[in-house]
Amino acid sequence: MTSAPNWLSDEEQRTWRAYLHATRLLEDHLDRQLQRDAGMPHVYYGLLVQLSQAPRRRMRMTELAKNSKITRSRLSHAVARLENNGWIRREDCPSDKRGQLAILTDAGYEVLERTAPGHVAAVRQAMFDRLTPAQVDQLGEIMRVMAQGLQPTDAKADLPWLR
Repeated sequence: MTSAPNWLSDEEQRTWRAYLHATRLLEDHLDRQLQRDAGMPHVYYGLLVQLSQAPRRRMRMTELAKNSKITRSRLSHAVARLENNGWIRREDCPSDKRGQLAILTDAGYEVLERTAPGHVAAVRQAMFDRLTPAQVDQLGEIMRVMAQGLQPTDAKADLPWLR
C-alpha cells in the first residue's frame, strides 16, 4: 500500500509559491538585461562565464553541459549560436577523439568584459540591494543546504545533462 502524500502546510505552500515566483521573475529580469545589453539569454552568458574561468578558457563540452545543468543537445545549440557570433569556437579534444572542447574567443571575452558591469548591477539591484546582510547570509546558507541535498551521489543517475 502507498501512504498518503505529505502535503505542504499553508505556510510551506506560501513559501514554495513565493520562491517559484521570485526565481522566475529574477531569471526573466536577468534575461531581459542580457538580451538588451549583449543580445544573449542568461544561460548563454553563464556558458561564457564558465569558459572565462576555465584553464586556458576551454572546457570539454560534456563538462560544460554538466556544470550548466543543460542537455548536450541544448548546449550544442547554444554553442552553435555563440560560434556564429564569434564568441566561442570548438575544437576536437586531443585526448579523446570523440570529445570536443568549447573555447572562449578573445571576442567572447571582450563581450563578457563589456557586459559584466551591467549584469552585476542588475543582480545587485534585483537581489542584494533588497536584502539585509543577515538575510544574505541566511539565503546563502539555505541555498548551500538545498544544493548539497540535491547533488546527485549516484554516478549512474539518469540526469538530462549526462545524456
